[in-house]
Amino acid sequence: MYWTLFLTFIKIGTFTIGGGYAMLPLIQREVVDRGWLSKEDFIDIFAVTQSLPGIFAVNISIFVGYKLKKNMGALCCALGTILPSFLIILAIALFFTHVRDNVWVEKAFKGLRPAVVALIVVPCLTTARAIKLSRTQLILPVAAALLIWLAGVSPAWIILTAIVGGIVYDRRKKQ
Repeated sequence: MYWTLFLTFIKIGTFTIGGGYAMLPLIQREVVDRGWLSKEDFIDIFAVTQSLPGIFAVNISIFVGYKLKKNMGALCCALGTILPSFLIILAIALFFTHVRDNVWVEKAFKGLRPAVVALIVVPCLTTARAIKLSRTQLILPVAAALLIWLAGVSPAWIILTAIVGGIVYDRRKKQ
């Protein structure tokens, strides 16, 4: 089972471009479809890992590994997630001086941007469906994203505003 976990997360780490959120659909497919975790357990792990400091993909892989095989499972999953990126970045660093000003490399990275955006949007939508968010509940996150993207508002201000809004809402609800 340890090798299976390790190789599964090696595959996830190797074939995912764009970071943790881009890895999410692949992790979900590998873990939920194999029956290792239920969809509800996966969503719970997803929610908890978002609030933890550190690399999102590594955090979620550690939780999955720990849930399945305790400490050794967590270690196997973490190494499987980290190792491909480490080796790829090491290879890029070794050859970067040779391809730094290459037009094709720049075009390749620009071409990957839309794919990365799609890989981030898909898990957001599937998670929203899984936890049964209504359209009205999506107004605030979409507004926050638009404020950050279009108006250049700092995410720190949005978080502080959400905290104050949550406190005010909770106090009014209790009254």
